[in-house]
Amino acid sequence: MSETGLATQNNVTVENGNCFDILKVSNLFESSLLDENDVQMDAYLAAYEEIMKFFQLMGSVFSFVSSDVRSKIDILYALRAKDTEELEHFSTFRTMLEYEKEAQLLNQKGYVSGSRTLLRLHRGLDFVYEFLNRIQAIADDQKTVDVCKAAYDDTLGKYHSFLIRKGARLAMYAMPTRGDLLKRVCFDIQLAKEHLPTMLEHMRTNYDRTEQLYTLHDLHSLP
Repeated sequence: MSETGLATQNNVTVENGNCFDILKVSNLFESSLLDENDVQMDAYLAAYEEIMKFFQLMGSVFSFVSSDVRSKIDILYALRAKDTEELEHFSTFRTMLEYEKEAQLLNQKGYVSGSRTLLRLHRGLDFVYEFLNRIQAIADDQKTVDVCKAAYDDTLGKYHSFLIRKGARLAMYAMPTRGDLLKRVCFDIQLAKEHLPTMLEHMRTNYDRTEQLYTLHDLHSLP
């Protein structure tokens, strides 16, 4: 590492502040877990901001998901900003789902639903989890394209149109090897490898809790 806080790997310069910080994602997802069945909105969105860095560092390969994720994060930020000290409808996933359902906002014309928006991010998180979980099992010199395709087909691809799926799969042919991928997105590769399993554990717990909340409120089929 240089004195300027930059790391140069295979002619790719990664700034520490702009890298995909696996430890930070792990800590944020862990801190987002409330009680036994709820998720804090602020920590979740902060974790997703770090995931956005991963998408951005991968460039056009993940453009099929990054632009949609950005818009969904911003919608939830806007809803969260409407909360007051007395009424925090959007402070947690449970409070948001209950509020929008009880207030009959889910089908209200002109209302941008936080529950519907979060569901899209939830599906995206499933893809990120499956992809990062599966690259643990391959060697550094192995291409990640097949792993990425399988993860996409098993998760996010189920909800995309034929044209989006076709474009996404074509873009995946540009996927690098596992070693080159880590060099492209991580500042400290060894540290990233060490913290990846714990991050995935917290990410999965977060995903499972969110899944349970949507099942409890029968909201998986929101259009």
